[in-house]
Amino acid sequence: MNDFAKTASDLFQLGNKVARLYTHRVLAAQNAFFSTTQAAVAETLTAPPVAEPGSAWQACATYAADWLQRWVLFWDTLRQRGNNFLEHERAGKPSVLAFDYETVVDGRKLPRPVNYALVRITPPPGVAVDETKRPFIIVDPRAGHGPGIGGFKQDSEIGVALKAGHPVYFVMFFARPEPGQTLPDVCEAEADFVQAVADRHPHSPKPAVVGNCQGGWSAMLLAASHPDLTGPVVINGAPMSYWSGSWQGGEGENPMRYLGGLMGGAWVALLTSDLGNGLVDGAHFVSNFERLNPANTLWSKYYHLFANVDTEPPRFLQFERWWGGYSLMNEAELRWILDNLFVGNRLARGEARAEPHSFYNLKAIRSPIIVFSSAGDNITPPQQALNWIADAYGSTEEIKANGQVIVGLLHEDVGHLGIFVSGRVAKKEHAQIVEVLKYIESLRPGLYVMEIHEEKGPSGKTEYEVTLEERRLEDLSRLNRFERHDEKPFDVVAEVSALTKRAYTLFARPFVRPLVNEGTAELGRVFHPLRWQRWALSDLNPWLWPLPVLTSAVKAGRQAAPPDNACRRAEKAGSDVITAGLNLYRDLRDATMEAMFFQIYGPPVALGVVEGPANEAQPAVPDPRELPLVQDALAAIGTGGYPEAVALIGALIGRGAGRIPLVRLELVDRLVRSDKVLSRLPADAIRRIRAEQAVVAELEPERGLQSLPRLLADPADRKRALAVLDEAVATVEPTPEQRVVLDRVRAVLGAAAPGRLLGSFDGASREPAGAT
Repeated sequence: MNDFAKTASDLFQLGNKVARLYTHRVLAAQNAFFSTTQAAVAETLTAPPVAEPGSAWQACATYAADWLQRWVLFWDTLRQRGNNFLEHERAGKPSVLAFDYETVVDGRKLPRPVNYALVRITPPPGVAVDETKRPFIIVDPRAGHGPGIGGFKQDSEIGVALKAGHPVYFVMFFARPEPGQTLPDVCEAEADFVQAVADRHPHSPKPAVVGNCQGGWSAMLLAASHPDLTGPVVINGAPMSYWSGSWQGGEGENPMRYLGGLMGGAWVALLTSDLGNGLVDGAHFVSNFERLNPANTLWSKYYHLFANVDTEPPRFLQFERWWGGYSLMNEAELRWILDNLFVGNRLARGEARAEPHSFYNLKAIRSPIIVFSSAGDNITPPQQALNWIADAYGSTEEIKANGQVIVGLLHEDVGHLGIFVSGRVAKKEHAQIVEVLKYIESLRPGLYVMEIHEEKGPSGKTEYEVTLEERRLEDLSRLNRFERHDEKPFDVVAEVSALTKRAYTLFARPFVRPLVNEGTAELGRVFHPLRWQRWALSDLNPWLWPLPVLTSAVKAGRQAAPPDNACRRAEKAGSDVITAGLNLYRDLRDATMEAMFFQIYGPPVALGVVEGPANEAQPAVPDPRELPLVQDALAAIGTGGYPEAVALIGALIGRGAGRIPLVRLELVDRLVRSDKVLSRLPADAIRRIRAEQAVVAELEPERGLQSLPRLLADPADRKRALAVLDEAVATVEPTPEQRVVLDRVRAVLGAAAPGRLLGSFDGASREPAGAT
């Protein structure tokens, strides 16, 4: 009876939580609608009156003429979009890169063929590239749309890397997959691409791999399966922890994470593949993205074009050329993605299958990782981009012991596509990421947050200062409103998905497949609504043939109404009301989806169908001292020599560094390269020594400090280490905390009497550490 009462209580509490959240989101959506509507109406009604008698009629006449002219130009722009779509289709949907390039490796000719290629970007006139600088490899996302988003503007990831003098390569894809290709095949091809770049630049650091969205988790698979091949990895807006979400309402919510559960699992992907004769149309994925923001999809982007039709068409047509170039994916690829990532969420747990008897292990990555996400991204919210760190690592000490450097950068409001295509983001965030990558390998192992401070320089030009500050892994929990308890129902979704896929395979697939051939599949693709709306508004439509003549006449006699025209203000207000109404629909739809999901999949958790927070205690935080790597590091205290001593001193001093400016990382990099001993060490040896000494400084700082005389038993080594300290202090002003540690280090080494001694490091070993 007690168990029954507890279960009933859990179900009741769950229902109350879902109901309260649903009510909160509905009220918030209604308030947003009414406030937007009232503001739009008030702006129109409070506009200054017409100054001259009779001018109101003149203003209306001017507006009417302007409206008709804009109407013609608007539809002609859509006609051009349709023509561009057809031309792009006939050309085979080539990349929309804004840069010239040469093909280096064609993945279709590899032993395991894939529809990918490695190309080298040709620098534009006036841009010089240093062949000895670190090469950049930018991985284009393949998520249904066409190739080229990573560089379809000059102000892009490609552009900022080229301007910094780096050789830039681009991993592009073709619209149709090669027969039988799999995601592990693609990963192996990308490894061949990285090796080809490394071979071309033997005197450069290892290539940096930059992945956008799907290209981000693809880059992580590459780095995990070939840890000795890649340099730093940058993932932008890349989903890594697929069940995570903010679950707090508003535009930043992630409704896409509920779709799999509400549709009954991944069986829909099998049906879609069968209807496509073994291929999945990327237009379906793009449709899902467009449904996220119906106001923009159905109204805002078209009204923006209509309202600014004199200047907007080039930008509109450029973006639509990429957005409308839909690519294909085969069933094997989609099944792997759903089973291992979006539905199964196996990647962060090390359970995503690479080959029949191997798995991708994110802890195998040895290169520094930069994670760039945005709070305004409703496709990949920060929780999905960052929570994999807590899934893969049990503690901050484990990150350090593994020698891993992870840097998080959070944008406040830019949307998902803005992370990759916004010129403003490219000039600020991506440009500063390029700067950080020069010195990121000088960071001690740990988890860092990157901040970009903007200020006006003496000349009035905007300047940026980058700082890094170390955080503990436990800080990530603050990004999760419900401490990730809301992810447990997705365990049920994974189980249901396995059942529905099996049921579809057994009972439906044998009847569906005989009904489909390549002709019917191609017909379905041609008449997909996203394609139909483009080719139907092209020169294939005879009703649009008069538009070019009308457009020429309109442009010759164009008379635009002024922005303060009363009718134009009313038009803008009407558009705002329509947008607000569609946003209200979106918010109510998303709130309903969320409530339905937790009402369906929450009770099984409460009933004990899967283990979850409703029926088990929260697991205790593992003791980092029990980790084998940590035990090895602590057991090795006092062993080694000059390199270990320098790394330990840097780790001890870095604990009080606070915010770390790039100039400090530059100093560390210069000291290592100029030191006759450290400069000869292999990169892997430097990484191992830094990892071991970072653990010592974190868990046993006092023992580590007292071991310095043994590590520097040679007077020449001791003198050289103290000289390095003096140079560092002379270049960068230490913090008060660092000065205390410096005094203790010098005292232990017998170089000077301590100024302000710390009695012990105990009690401070768990504080957030600094750097260098």
